[in-house]
Amino acid sequence: MGKKMITGLVGLAFVCSSFLVMTSCAKKQLQTSETAQQTAQETAPEEAPERVTQPTQPPATGEDSSRRARTEEIQRGQSLADSIRLFESTSIYFDFDRSELKPEAKANLKIKADFLRSNSSYSVRVEGHCDERGTNQYNLALGERRAYSAKRFLEALGISGNRISCISYGEERPANPLHNEEAWARNRRDEFRLVE
Repeated sequence: MGKKMITGLVGLAFVCSSFLVMTSCAKKQLQTSETAQQTAQETAPEEAPERVTQPTQPPATGEDSSRRARTEEIQRGQSLADSIRLFESTSIYFDFDRSELKPEAKANLKIKADFLRSNSSYSVRVEGHCDERGTNQYNLALGERRAYSAKRFLEALGISGNRISCISYGEERPANPLHNEEAWARNRRDEFRLVE
């Protein structure tokens, strides 16, 4: 009786494992055909080769809505040259003596990551800047930390690190040369330059 029960359990285990293998293969085939359809849609010829294209994205909610609006603005009939000007003219800003990214900076970097994903022939140079307060050495180090904060965030969004270089100008290149809080707030920034 013990041998029959063991044989029955082995047979049952074989049937169950066969069933699992067959159902998992069916799921993989279904996923493969969905992936093939998605790839076919993504590789369809574009209407205008100069336009920036984006992968299909779910409807925007919350803080993503402004990023989505900016991305759509880039896509709407703008030439690649216009998209590049928009990319490079949009800086991100930091609080005094800080290198942490603010929510607005993260939203801006998501737009830049969308552009870089769609235009893989471009690399980006992140330029860190500071206001005039502090020593030159301190501000060069702070500018470098700011640039690397942006780089790490772009890498987390899937942009290869070897497409992103960083440099710090410290306080050497102010956006606003005045000596007040408004000017200093404009000078605490990262700027972005595309390199082909």
